[in-house]
Amino acid sequence: MRPSSGGRFEVIVDDDLIYSKKALGRHAEAGEISDLFQKKTGLEPVEA
Repeated sequence: MRPSSGGRFEVIVDDDLIYSKKALGRHAEAGEISDLFQKKTGLEPVEA
């Protein structure tokens, strides 16, 4: 994780931006980021 300012929330995987609250102008929907992560990595989410 990297600190930022201005209310940004960005998710970067392998140096690729997969989600940006600033670019989309909205918060992520439930499950949206885990779906994007799975598509990028091929890994299945694991319940904690």
